[in-house]
Amino acid sequence: MKLLFIAVLVGFNVLWALEGTDKLFDCTKIFEERKGELLVELERLDEQRQALEALKTATDELLNKKQKMLLEKEQAVEAKLAEVKQREAKIQQNLEENKKVLKALNNAKMDRVSQTYSKMKAGAAAQILNDMNVSEASKILRSLKPKTVGKILSKMEPKKASSITLELTKTVK
Repeated sequence: MKLLFIAVLVGFNVLWALEGTDKLFDCTKIFEERKGELLVELERLDEQRQALEALKTATDELLNKKQKMLLEKEQAVEAKLAEVKQREAKIQQNLEENKKVLKALNNAKMDRVSQTYSKMKAGAAAQILNDMNVSEASKILRSLKPKTVGKILSKMEPKKASSITLELTKTVK
């Protein structure tokens, strides 16, 4: 009986060991299947990483190209601005020269007018200046000698002579 009992125990142990081997085999099979799934997932992740790196490289190249174009355009704008400033300075210089020429022409004209009035008789000059507006008459008289101005003002209408005298006392602008 003992032998039978030992044999039954051994039989159960063998069955139990065989049953554990099946479970072990099932686990290995599951792990192998999962390993395959993980390898496929790893390949997919690697492809995505490579795609991202390619996209990053393309984006960096595009950004560098855009920055280079922007720098070129900034340089072109700066060159245009320098050219505009240079032209502006030239125009300002021409304007100053034109003002000097205009002033010289006005002075020459006033010299001619003052020479003409200084050669005229005081009565004739007074009649002409009576018909002019006060500011123009005072400009002409300002260019004459004080002695000549006195003679002309004495021959003019008193109110007009007074207005011109007031204008003559103002400072020249």
